[in-house]
Amino acid sequence: MNQHDNNNTRLESALFATIGAGIVTSFAIGQGQPPLEAFMITAIAVGFALVCQKWAV
Repeated sequence: MNQHDNNNTRLESALFATIGAGIVTSFAIGQGQPPLEAFMITAIAVGFALVCQKWAV
């Protein structure tokens, strides 16, 4: 049986989603997108990653 540490995997999923979306967000802000809109996109990406991680594990 495969045991997973759910808190650790959730943290990893949130961290990787934040880093990935943060890179794109930084570029979008540099191109003139409103920062609030860009950060909301990042938050949605993190939420989506956490939902996908919950169902995958």
